[in-house]
Order: sequence, then C-alpha cells, then structure tokens
Amino acid sequence: MAKNRTVYVIDDDPAARDSLEFLLTTHGFEVCAFERAEEFLGALPKDSEACVVTDVRMPGMTGIELLRELKSRSFALPVIVITGHGDIPLAVEAMRDGAADFLEKPYDDHALIGSISRSLSAAKSDLVADATRSELLQRIAGLSGRELEVMAGLVAGKSNKVIAIELEISPRTVEIYRANVMSKMAADSLPALVRMAIEAGFPEKISKS
Repeated sequence: MAKNRTVYVIDDDPAARDSLEFLLTTHGFEVCAFERAEEFLGALPKDSEACVVTDVRMPGMTGIELLRELKSRSFALPVIVITGHGDIPLAVEAMRDGAADFLEKPYDDHALIGSISRSLSAAKSDLVADATRSELLQRIAGLSGRELEVMAGLVAGKSNKVIAIELEISPRTVEIYRANVMSKMAADSLPALVRMAIEAGFPEKISKS
C-alpha cells in the first residue's frame, strides 16, 4: 500500500461507513471514517495523497457544504460525493462546486474504486504541477526588472534587435540580459524558456513593478 494513500469516509450511517471501510481496505487503501463532516474538519488531515468520500445528505453540515468549506480553506483534497436516488440536482451542484465525481446509490464497487484511483492520480499530478510552478515563480522573482522585460520579449518571439529597440538599449546589452535570464531560469534553450514561461503564467500573472 502506498504511503498516505488515504480515503476519508464521511457518512452518518454506521452500516454504510463499515461497508465502505471494508471495501476500501481490501483494495489497499488506508481508511479514516467520520460520522459527521464537522468531525472531519476538526481533524483536517494534511495527507499529500488522499481523497474524501462523503454522503451528500447528512445531519448538520451536508456533503455540499463540506465541499464548499474545503474550497474556502484552499484545501485541495478531491471530494467524491455519494448521492441517493433523486439527488442528481444536488450532484450537479456538487460538481459545479468542484467535486471530483459523484456516484448514485446503490453504486457499483468497481466504479467507486475507479473513481477514487482517478481522483488520487489527478491530485498527485496537480501537486507535482503546483510544485513545479512554484519553483518557476521563485526563479522569475529572482530576475531584475530589466531581465523581466527581456524575458517577456524573448517568450513573445522577438529578436534581440527588436527587444533592444523597444527597450532603448544596445543589442549587446540585450545579449547580456538574455544570458542572465537563461542562467537564472536554468533554461538550456529558448524553447525551454518559453515552456517555463507558459507553465508559470508569464508574463500575464507576473507583476513587473
């Protein structure tokens, strides 16, 4: 079993919790079960590879309210919502609020396991992407104002000569700034620099002030 490959089950029905815990444990998941959403929020685990399976209708905080609360706290656990018959409008609402998936009771065990596996894989990919983006943003933050301007010109496909004219500096100076940019960004080619810029959202999301 993979470390921290955890499923948090939230359901006020003891029989449903026990059934889910047995199913998921037999498929190699670590399971933590809660009767109420409030109890889960009180624990608010920090697992790097985990997801939530919650019933949509529960006393107190509902599954949708839990989903919204996690979203408001920027807590990026994928949430799979289990709905009863006739709860499809609620399921649609949950998906609009960011649920990873929803399944209608009685759900197929294989469908649930598949949904959990997909959600965990997607969440792990997002974590890797976020870490990469954060590292790129740190590199960009280390550039000077003029280096940012030169980088913006480079990723826009402009030549050194055009960048020099626009910035009112010499082409030789542009070459120096370009070398600095490539070094600080750890880019071994212009295409690599462009890919980095796209992944980091540069220059749209980068302030030049």
